[in-house]
Amino acid sequence: MAQLFGYVDTGFIAAVLSIAFNPLFWNVVARWEHKTRALSQVFGSPRTACCCLGAVILLLNCVRSHCFTEAMKSQPRLEGLDCHWGYYSGLAILAVGTLFVISSFLALGFTGTFLGDYFGILMEAKVTSFPFSVLDNPMYWGSTAVYLGWALMHASPAGLLLTAVVAISYTIAMQYEGPFTEEIYQQKQKAAKDK
Repeated sequence: MAQLFGYVDTGFIAAVLSIAFNPLFWNVVARWEHKTRALSQVFGSPRTACCCLGAVILLLNCVRSHCFTEAMKSQPRLEGLDCHWGYYSGLAILAVGTLFVISSFLALGFTGTFLGDYFGILMEAKVTSFPFSVLDNPMYWGSTAVYLGWALMHASPAGLLLTAVVAISYTIAMQYEGPFTEEIYQQKQKAAKDK
């Protein structure tokens, strides 16, 4: 355990905070928007507000990735992973994760990816095509796989620990997002039946 705490420095803490902050931020802001429609009023339309939130989320994800990478660079490498098979395993995992992230984005579109349903921009039906036909929440699991692959490619114990933080943060986010999104679409169905 003492060896694990040896990896905790300011860069590692910054990475943990950025990883935990991102899903908290977008869930709080999106729920606030759903409840108040304040961003839609400020930006003049739900679509513009959603696009602005999406841009902020993308910027925060760049900050998170930078913090993650810098934390890995400042830490020692793990000898057992610092070899060809570790590197190529990481590259394969990163490629699969990237496939899930990109195909999720293509299936959902920009507003579907960036919480458009919280802004009242609802999809006609639940997306069931690839990658959603393979697993639930492929964007989150794909992103987690990207970080795992990156950590393996760098033979980084700190990266592996940070990937666990990513997985935990996303798992918590899914516990809140999934039921809330289901409720939004149930309200849509109820409103359609009442017409």
